Amino acid sequence: MLANDVLTSADLAELRRSALGTADPLGVAADLAEAVDEGRLANPEDAGDALSLAAEIAEVRSRLGAALQYADRAVAAFPEEDTPGSGFARALRARILFRLGRDDEALEVVTALRPMLTEQADAAAYVSAALAAGRRDATAEEWLSEAVDGMLEARGEAPEEVGPPEAPGVLFFLLQQRHRVRRDLNLPHDRQDDLADRLETQLNRGAQQPPADEADLLFFPQAEFDQVRPDADWDAHRARLEKALVRLADGGATGLSVLRGTAAGLTANGDPSDAAVRARYARQLTDLPDTHIAWPPERNATCWCGSGLKYKKCCLPRSRS
Repeated sequence: MLANDVLTSADLAELRRSALGTADPLGVAADLAEAVDEGRLANPEDAGDALSLAAEIAEVRSRLGAALQYADRAVAAFPEEDTPGSGFARALRARILFRLGRDDEALEVVTALRPMLTEQADAAAYVSAALAAGRRDATAEEWLSEAVDGMLEARGEAPEEVGPPEAPGVLFFLLQQRHRVRRDLNLPHDRQDDLADRLETQLNRGAQQPPADEADLLFFPQAEFDQVRPDADWDAHRARLEKALVRLADGGATGLSVLRGTAAGLTANGDPSDAAVRARYARQLTDLPDTHIAWPPERNATCWCGSGLKYKKCCLPRSRS
């Protein structure tokens, strides 16, 4: 059922987005486990992630027995407990145990993950989700509050150092998850909730300033590109844009598009190799609706780059290269 005989990390990321929309999600889960058994992972260290995905699929489809078997295997596949992905696999196992009514076992598993709340950015979400499965949201609020208190005390006078927009720190995620849990519990807004709101505003403001190499999202059809950058590769140009769009979409951005530029328009603004010149030209194009090429197209639709090929055969695979 899987499209590729050998699964790369990019393939697993794509399956995480699309598996539940396939005709047979449980078949995908079984195929993932089979790929692990048969050594068909490009990176053998992805075994835990592949099995975690199989467990998630089975859990969503309410096949809890199969989900627990996959989760057990996922936990065992990680060589160390602090290996990235191991904490999520263990929390997933706890979540499934809660849903099976095995609360004591589940609580023991998730309690062991509590120290990770101040160590890993995603721990707040997966620990809370596990506790929520056991209807222990009040416990999640208690743990998150204690973790936040400890981190704020350690930071002293600099609680708002949340990190850059593309990689906010552990404190940010702790505060945001605590804020969500407290809202679900209908608890009154407190000072830490105010801080969560303030940090989110700060981070969103920074996120509006994308990295220089993604700031313009300028696209040039091949003939125009050859005039602008005769020494460069148009395929690399398309791949950079596709990857940038995927990163933005994964970060929650919607209504994405590239801006169709021309060689004459760009050179009229200055040196085509100057990032500031490209950004200025992009701002000019932003207000012109006929320059926007919507992204992403449907998999079987014509690719956005104008090659005439289907998207799935053209630029979609470039995001994984």
